[in-house]
Amino acid sequence: MTSHRVRPRGVGLVRGRGGTSLGVRLLLAQTMVLIAGAATCWVVAVFVGPPLFREHLHRAGMPASSDEQFHAEQAYRSATAISLAVALGVAMLAALVVTWYFSRRLQRSVTEVSSAATEVAAGRYDIRVTRPHLGNEFDALAMAFNRMAARLESVETTRRQLLGDFAHEIRTPVSVLEAYMEALEDGVETLDAETITMLRDQTRRLARFSEDVSALTHAEESRTSIKPTWVDPAVLLCTTVTAAADRYAAKQVALDSRVPAHLPRLWADPQRLEQVLGNLLDNALRHTPSGGRVKVTAGRQHELLVIEVTDTGDGIAAEHLPHLFERFYRVDAARDREHGGAGIGLAIAKALVEAHHGHITAHSDGPGTGSTFTITFPIHPDEPGENRGW
Repeated sequence: MTSHRVRPRGVGLVRGRGGTSLGVRLLLAQTMVLIAGAATCWVVAVFVGPPLFREHLHRAGMPASSDEQFHAEQAYRSATAISLAVALGVAMLAALVVTWYFSRRLQRSVTEVSSAATEVAAGRYDIRVTRPHLGNEFDALAMAFNRMAARLESVETTRRQLLGDFAHEIRTPVSVLEAYMEALEDGVETLDAETITMLRDQTRRLARFSEDVSALTHAEESRTSIKPTWVDPAVLLCTTVTAAADRYAAKQVALDSRVPAHLPRLWADPQRLEQVLGNLLDNALRHTPSGGRVKVTAGRQHELLVIEVTDTGDGIAAEHLPHLFERFYRVDAARDREHGGAGIGLAIAKALVEAHHGHITAHSDGPGTGSTFTITFPIHPDEPGENRGW
């Protein structure tokens, strides 16, 4: 989606509730400052300057009340008046011009942000504002607004996609159920064992989709539900691989694991990590044909624990890799629906890994070459009980 810049409709005045524009207020404020400065100069020139000047004349030996003193004081007053008039006039003109220029720029920036906020409120989340270059504060405001608009645009796009995916996912089983119910009512179909099995498959599909969506919601809100403790990665991986062994044997896919015995412990929720690894193993099994192989490895790289799940299955084209962890995204939609997948498992894995401050990536050299999913977790040298943001 292309972002659009907001162009202020004229450099109109931004008015407050009282009706006075921001530019006028700035000009009035500057005028008041100039008037105060001029009044101060006048007071000094009239009441402070002449006595001091007269005192210096007396110290210089000029007789008091003489014609020389009178003319000297007149010359001082005239010079002071002319100097102050010229200086104040130039200062006022310069100040008003500068104030007008900056207030105009400020008005333009405020008007642009105001117009953009109105557009965003109306649902146009592709609006962006330009940096006004009026200082770090205004630039930070513009950047914060653009980040907010980008986030809202992303949320709206996800919402639309989510609603579309919901409708798409439930359409097929609901249509099948409705068609069979009508056929049963019309007497075209009979409620035999085969029909009951088919109806149960469709209802289970709906139930499974509901459970997947619920699991994704909980995963994306997992910061409030994670219960971390010290976890031995070797034991966790062994348990997960053992739990998946029967499913792999049923499909005749080899499942190997190479995990060192003395890996550093993780401060994590073991149930959540089992869920992540289980999703990755299920995904690998789904896309690996009979006779294939899936390998689970783990090791330490500097201050990271690295876990990899590698399969010899279908592989992934390069254009799909950036989208694998998006909700409801499928590389092959028809195949996944046939196997009951809703395109949520990898999204759940990503949410849970990031909730543990980890990172998950996918790599494949293309279709038919298999794929590798890599998870990295930071290794915490500190003791349990310290605050880690959970």
